Amino acid sequence: MSFPEHSTNPCDPEKEPEVPGTVTGRIHSIETYGTVDGPGVRFVIFTQGCPMRCLYCHNPDTWNPGGGRVMTVDALLEQYERNRGYYRQGGITVSGGEPMMQMQFLTVLFEEAARRKIHTCLDTSGICFREGDPSFMKWLERLIRVTDLVMLDIKHIEDKVHRELTKHSNEPVLAFARYLDQHGVTMWIRHVIVEGYTVDEKELQALGSFIGGLRHVKGLDVLPYHSMGKQKYESMGIEYPLKELPDLPKEKAVWAKEEILRGIRKMRMQRK
Repeated sequence: MSFPEHSTNPCDPEKEPEVPGTVTGRIHSIETYGTVDGPGVRFVIFTQGCPMRCLYCHNPDTWNPGGGRVMTVDALLEQYERNRGYYRQGGITVSGGEPMMQMQFLTVLFEEAARRKIHTCLDTSGICFREGDPSFMKWLERLIRVTDLVMLDIKHIEDKVHRELTKHSNEPVLAFARYLDQHGVTMWIRHVIVEGYTVDEKELQALGSFIGGLRHVKGLDVLPYHSMGKQKYESMGIEYPLKELPDLPKEKAVWAKEEILRGIRKMRMQRK
């Protein structure tokens, strides 16, 4: 199985200056009328670069941090403003790739969006969280002050299986969830159900127990695995890791969500 090289220290270093018109990010694509990336109709910015190598990733073209096109914060917000009327109940979502690889760009974008009273949503795996890195934490402290919602994708509650799925430990992800909770940041949790990896009843309930210990989780999306990215791998000359795995029936995702909710309820009962 072949995966392109990626950085072991992926998050963006501190840069200057911070004027929105000069701060740039590498952008993979933009969706102007997103309806599944946060509340309402949203302007969704997909950033370039991701350190994770999820077996079921359907956007391998986002992995390379040097790809995409360079855009300024101002240019992106100008696009948003052209259709601002459509986003009255929505706002801006930054997804990826992994947006936290570009911390300065992300922070300045959200600060400027907040100044314009635009709802901000960060869709992230949390893998870049580094509590021991003062530079990263400086940016993060600024970022969460202007982030209205974090959609956090928890791939697996067990570290061993998380490594099999993503090539990374889940320790930064779970630590990031706790950090957000401690700072009162509203979260939606996302979890993909993959046959052979994330369908164990005990592990699903353990995930629910972890989520149930967080006080600021306001939503849970449990998504069935799909193979829609297979053709993209073939076009890029990359072997698709799960090529023999069929799409997961929606009914199994419904069952899995109920198991997670069972774990959440049990934890919350214990907390009372």
